[in-house]
Amino acid sequence: PNSLSRPIDGSLARFAAIFIPTKTNEDAPNPALEESADGYRGEMAAASGDGEGEIHVVEVAESSSFADEISPLLAVDGADNKHPRMTIFSVSYPRRKPPKEPTCGVTDPEIAFLNQIVSWIWSGSRHSGLLCVASSSIIYYVMDVLLGIFPVRSAPIYQTVFTRCTILLIMSLMWLKRTGQPLLLPKHARNVLVLRSLTGFVSLLSFIYSVQNLPVSYAVLLNFATPIMASIGAMIILQEKLPLSHVGGLTCSFIGLLLILQPILLSKGSLTETFQMDNAVTDRGKAVILSVFVGIFSTILGGVSYCLVRAGAMAADQPVYTVFSFAILACPLSAICILIFQEFVLPNLFTFLLMMVLGVLAFYAEILLARGLQLERIAKVTNIQYIKVLLWQLWSMTFLGAAPSSNKLIGCLLILASVCSTAYFGPEKENE
Repeated sequence: PNSLSRPIDGSLARFAAIFIPTKTNEDAPNPALEESADGYRGEMAAASGDGEGEIHVVEVAESSSFADEISPLLAVDGADNKHPRMTIFSVSYPRRKPPKEPTCGVTDPEIAFLNQIVSWIWSGSRHSGLLCVASSSIIYYVMDVLLGIFPVRSAPIYQTVFTRCTILLIMSLMWLKRTGQPLLLPKHARNVLVLRSLTGFVSLLSFIYSVQNLPVSYAVLLNFATPIMASIGAMIILQEKLPLSHVGGLTCSFIGLLLILQPILLSKGSLTETFQMDNAVTDRGKAVILSVFVGIFSTILGGVSYCLVRAGAMAADQPVYTVFSFAILACPLSAICILIFQEFVLPNLFTFLLMMVLGVLAFYAEILLARGLQLERIAKVTNIQYIKVLLWQLWSMTFLGAAPSSNKLIGCLLILASVCSTAYFGPEKENE
């Protein structure tokens, strides 16, 4: 036993080999183990000079749990080392690292809650069509607020259109790739989507012309007549029924818009004064008349475009294809308009970033609008778009210092009542 405390040269490997786990039978002895133990006893006796020394051999059975707990044979020499001497008889613990607990970020619950809300708006409610159009109108309202706070002055109008259409194209491609959809337009819906893109772009150009040559209030009034034209177009093109309740809702909302814009329409410098110059119709008057007809033409084409958006989204079963097809056609055409009508102006960094933000917001607004038109009748969902007028009036009276008047309050109440009645009577689902 005294010889165990001294390191023996040349026998360490054989001594460690005795304690390698071996597969043995409890009833039958292991000859190889006994022979190795006898040889080791002889060597120990010869090294100590005492042939009568005893040594105890411990056989370790093979076990996966024990194998992890066996410490290696460490020969520690030197008195200066303060660490305790470790041998094969030392007790050790498994060296497995404890499993790391999954760390949850602080924003994970908020992100999950936001995803649930988006999923519920998109397809999780029987009011999903109305909610999508309402969300689209809210996004457009946010865009108007951003333009009111940070006006884009250094970029021409067609350059702004080109930038926005380019962002629509890029984000549409990203959406299709992420959802695993083909990057080509579906063959069975290609004609409808191309026609939708053409009517939408011509309507956009007509609206730009009317804004440039008419007072803004008149251009806005003509633009908000698009839901009425879309409802009439849906009755003719899509053979949709136009119930009396839908007609009453659209009429109530448009009358509310007229009451809100009445002070601006009748103010100094309005459209009527243009025709009273020298008791004759001047060149300026002719230009205004042309602009009015162009604005009406834009409204009609906008209504037809809404019908084609609904038809294309239902045929392709993906509302993003309506935005994708429009961006494919609008990008090169807007670039041609820049070359013909305007010169390219390099915007500053702030204007460029604002244009990027507005482009991203416009993509989500267009996607939500197409989704709403896909799910519900046009006459019902287009009435929700008047909520944008209501929100803008609340913003102007609250933050911009606009004085409230009886006409504005009555107009806002009419729009609110019309929108609430549309949501209260509920959607009319179509099982197709």
